[in-house]
Amino acid sequence: MSFQSWDSRIDDDLALLSETLEEVLRSSGDPADQKYIELKARAERALEEVKHRVSNASDNYYYRAKKAVYRADDYVHEKPWQGIGAGAAVGLVLGLLLSRR
Repeated sequence: MSFQSWDSRIDDDLALLSETLEEVLRSSGDPADQKYIELKARAERALEEVKHRVSNASDNYYYRAKKAVYRADDYVHEKPWQGIGAGAAVGLVLGLLLSRR
């Protein structure tokens, strides 16, 4: 899943949650009112679902970042001179960019 699709999905989830909570707030608020009880339960379920999705997405991105770090580490161990060259090139570019300020 790309970052944009994940970001869009989070926006959709938050919009759904917001709409549900606004509906709860617009209702009478009487704890004895059956509609209020149903809306409150729906809002709680929506909130839990969004929390679960955000948690899963962050776990997925953490795993992918960790995997990329391990691949980079393996590459540097297998080809140290290419790793030194890449590090020097990145350092040079960063140095040039920072010196422009």
